[in-house]
Amino acid sequence: MQLKLPFSLEVLERTPPEVIAFLRTQQEEIGTLEQENARLKHRLADLQARLARLDERLRQDSTNSSKPPSSDPPSRPKPNRRRPPSGRRRGGQPGHAFADRPLLPLEEVSAIVPVKPSHCEHCHAPLRGDDPEPEIRQITEIPPLIAHTTEYQRHCLVCSKCGEATEADWPEDLPSRSFGPRLQAWIAACVGLYRLSKRQTQQLLQDCFGIDISLGAIADLEQATSQALADPVAAAQEYVQQQGAVHVDETGWREGDTKPWLWTVATALVTIFVIRPSRGARVLGALLGHAFAGFVHSDRWSAYRLVPLHRRQLCWAHLRRDWQAFCDRGGTSKRLGQRLLVLTDQMFTWWQRVRDGTMARWEFRIRMRPVMQEVGALLRQGKRCAQPQTRGTCADILSLEAALWTFVFHEGLEPTNNAAERALRHWVLWRKTSGGTKATAGTLWMERLMTTVTTLRQQQRNVLDYLTAACAAKMHGTPAPSLLPDAPAAALAG
Repeated sequence: MQLKLPFSLEVLERTPPEVIAFLRTQQEEIGTLEQENARLKHRLADLQARLARLDERLRQDSTNSSKPPSSDPPSRPKPNRRRPPSGRRRGGQPGHAFADRPLLPLEEVSAIVPVKPSHCEHCHAPLRGDDPEPEIRQITEIPPLIAHTTEYQRHCLVCSKCGEATEADWPEDLPSRSFGPRLQAWIAACVGLYRLSKRQTQQLLQDCFGIDISLGAIADLEQATSQALADPVAAAQEYVQQQGAVHVDETGWREGDTKPWLWTVATALVTIFVIRPSRGARVLGALLGHAFAGFVHSDRWSAYRLVPLHRRQLCWAHLRRDWQAFCDRGGTSKRLGQRLLVLTDQMFTWWQRVRDGTMARWEFRIRMRPVMQEVGALLRQGKRCAQPQTRGTCADILSLEAALWTFVFHEGLEPTNNAAERALRHWVLWRKTSGGTKATAGTLWMERLMTTVTTLRQQQRNVLDYLTAACAAKMHGTPAPSLLPDAPAAALAG
């Protein structure tokens, strides 16, 4: 190592060799310490960044992230959504419209009981005739529920002429199992519509109908219902791929010891579900189909980059939580977040007026132009923000900027992906109470049941009646009723 000292050559020549060796050793140690210091500074910066990310996660809740409200810690104060006291007493106010249960038409009344006086309360003479306008009270009651069991006795008779025995054929509509299609549909509705476990379903059938059924029989009937729903669900999947706009979302699932993903694609009148091992773009491509040319509402998950930006709409409900996270970080990030929240809330106010018909879309577009420009400018400021999390979020959103405002210029689109999140909510609760599915057959059954129940509820069709018809059709070898709507799909509800 060459010695580097602020001395002239003459001074170095007069310096003793042992001093020069000592100085050289000191310089080597200083160089080593400088390298170690640089390494420790880099390590400290890395640990500080990790600590900041940990602190960010600890401060996340339902207001600034995608976490559900049920995951909020007890220390977080609940939002006060109550209106301030009006000073009026509880209950109906003077002059309010009286609400009463409407009377059923006569054709829906099971029995009519005339209640007539027998004698005049004044002179005690007998009374006859009818009141042309009697006072009416209708009492609705549930009769005792008794299961209806039919016993089929197939006879084998011997011909008195030739002596040959002939056995009767079973009726063509006779179920192959010991349970009929409506009971089979009841079991499916208990599991899918009312989120009951197999044991709870077993207990309900015993308590309400007096039916003794094993857990194995319930599982067998579920699989039979799954087969009955196969064709209608396949047709629903094709229908969704042909729509002009869809809402897509995914959430975690559990199948045995694995953790696949539950995907949903929602339209106005048909919603489908699939459970797949991956959360990647390949699953999304298979769901939408190679010929899909519509718009996709989604969050910013990387798999959705498969869809061109001009056919995407980012969810502003998610973005609003990002703005709240900006505010929670303080400093420059807080000022950006506060302004973005104001602009977002203004946009939602105007959008609500567009939906209820009090603002024309052309006026909405004009009002949104300065909002769009300011949001873009704020995001570019955030890209230079000191907080790394805010800086990264702004950069990610700017890479998708073209998908922020698709709903402003295209009819039938919404600013949020709430339709998909609402579709998932019921089944997330089902997963939490049941623990998911155990095997592939159960997973396929749940995919079909989720698609069927959600779609029927969207169309306001009776789930139990449909399931009964589908199970009966499978038993008789006829096509199951369709899940597709009779009328063209309306605009998506956000």
